[in-house]
Amino acid sequence: MPTKMLQIPTADGQADALATFPDGGGRHPGVLMYPDAFGIRPVLREMARELAGHGYYVLVPNFFYRHGPTPVVELPEHIGEEVRPTLFPRLMPMIEAHTTERVLSDADAYLKFLTAQPEVSAGPVAVTGYCIGGLLATRTAAAHPGRVAALAAFHGPVGAEGPDSLSKLTAEVHFGHAESDLTPEALDELNQALDTAGVGYTSEIYPGTVHGFTMADTDAFSPAALQLHWDRLLPLLGRTLTKS
Repeated sequence: MPTKMLQIPTADGQADALATFPDGGGRHPGVLMYPDAFGIRPVLREMARELAGHGYYVLVPNFFYRHGPTPVVELPEHIGEEVRPTLFPRLMPMIEAHTTERVLSDADAYLKFLTAQPEVSAGPVAVTGYCIGGLLATRTAAAHPGRVAALAAFHGPVGAEGPDSLSKLTAEVHFGHAESDLTPEALDELNQALDTAGVGYTSEIYPGTVHGFTMADTDAFSPAALQLHWDRLLPLLGRTLTKS
C-alpha cells in the first residue's frame, strides 16, 4: 500500500504529513486523521494504513510543524508512565501555542491539500482524531460544514469548549470517550448539545477504558476498545463517503 511523507503548504510554512492510500490506482474518499499529541509514529502509521486498506486516502498531518518536522519530540518505542514526566513539559508549550486561530488556518490548508490530491475522489471528506486530535477534528468539522460529511473523535476533549462549539456541525458524528475522561452527567450534557445541533450521532463511553485507549504504544491501550473504535468508525465512513 503506497505510503509517503508529503509537505502541505500553510500560511505559516510547510507541514509535513503522512499519506497512505490503496494500491491499484483510482480515486478514493479522503480522510483527514489528526494524531494525538505524540504525533506521527509507527502506531499512527499502522492505524492510517489499516484505514486506507478499507478504501480511503488518509492524510495525517504533523500539526506541531511550527516547532519542527516529525518527530518533533523523540519518543521511546513504548510510551509508558515512567517517561511521561519528561515528555509532557516539552509537549505542553506546543499544545498551549496551538491556538484556535492556528487550528482553523491549518485546517483550511489541510482540507485544500487533501481534496487536491489526484488519488482523492470528488465529494465530501471525513475528519477523525485522537486525544487532542479529536478536538482538532471537531473544530475542523464545525468550521467546514459543507465539506466534512463525517466526524469521529476518540478519547478527545470534544466538549471542553462548551455546547456552542458543536452548534455548526452538520457532519454525522461518532464520539468514543474514555471512561476516565468524563462523567455520565458530562456525557449527557455533550449529547444534548449534539441533539441541539440536529446531527446524526453516536456518543458513548467505551467500557473499562482510560484516556489514550486506542494507542498500542501506551499503557492506556485496550485491544477491545481499539476494535470497538474500528467497529464504529468504518460503518460511519461507509455511510457518509461515496466510493467509486
